Amino acid sequence: MQAFWACSLFTRGGMAVNVIEVKKLSKVYDNKTAVDGADFAVRRGEIFGFLGPNGAGKTTTINMLTGLARISSGQVRIMGQDYSSGVKKAQHLMGVVPDESNLYEEMDGFENLTFCAALYGMERKMREKRARELLEMFGLAQAGQKPFKAYSKGMKRKLTIAAGIIHQPEILFLDEPTTGIDVASARQIRKLVGDLNQGGTSIFLTTHYMEEAERLCHRLAFIVEGRIIRLGRTEKLMQEAQKENIVQFAFQGDGKKLQQLEERLPGVNRVEQMNESTARIYSSEAVDLVSLVDIFRENGFSLFEARVIRPSLEEVFVNITGIEHGRHGSGWAGAVAEEEVEIQ
Repeated sequence: MQAFWACSLFTRGGMAVNVIEVKKLSKVYDNKTAVDGADFAVRRGEIFGFLGPNGAGKTTTINMLTGLARISSGQVRIMGQDYSSGVKKAQHLMGVVPDESNLYEEMDGFENLTFCAALYGMERKMREKRARELLEMFGLAQAGQKPFKAYSKGMKRKLTIAAGIIHQPEILFLDEPTTGIDVASARQIRKLVGDLNQGGTSIFLTTHYMEEAERLCHRLAFIVEGRIIRLGRTEKLMQEAQKENIVQFAFQGDGKKLQQLEERLPGVNRVEQMNESTARIYSSEAVDLVSLVDIFRENGFSLFEARVIRPSLEEVFVNITGIEHGRHGSGWAGAVAEEEVEIQ
């Protein structure tokens, strides 16, 4: 595992390039190692995905980085400063959204937000102004005067995120932000996360949902049994996992002629007919879709659609870790990513 522990990575032109840097971070509970020598960095302005099955060490890592759990060993730098001996001193730089809401059931939305702002030392006028802004931004203005216990799960999640950014932190930790909420609310929260990142917030995200990680995260770290086993850019990890190039197409014509086309398609390993109007081409080389369309037309086929099939992030995880879908209570969820090409 590559360690990101070099002064040249801390600053560039006086600005921290990495907002978080970790070296050999470990946590031991009663002789059981929950996190084992983690090395990684979170870059300024990125969404960093931290993925792994239940019990892998994700929440423990967040707790150490946010001062909620003591570090057994290792070093942590936040915004270029060493906080290894006291991460709590850096809490003003970060917002934390735990997997379980930590807001007060009897308080309404506005009261919860202003109370959290007061904990960060914000003046009354500023915290009330900020609370109203966030209630509006998160679509909770109408519910701002209702007690938190009356909120739906999706509304509770949104208010918890709002509370985490009330003080406009540089870094936001999101632990399973969309778990257990309805699809519409999950979609709204993903958009909010993207908008926050576009506004300059660096985000450390854990999630069970592979599609969510694929859409949101710039880079990913996979953690299994407390050890980070792979780290890299999302797009690159997915490219590495793809052993063959796959093109799926919808056609009209004599399916018996499909196998004859293999000789005319360079690098094609096989052509597989899925049903009477759908087939896939598997090749060791990238397929030129324009040439493919021409070859099909020359042989009496009509093509209606062609899709470059890419591996899902779930497949990447299985390929890297060897852990199958559904093991360890992981609840992975993913879908095949496709690039469609319109056939004229």
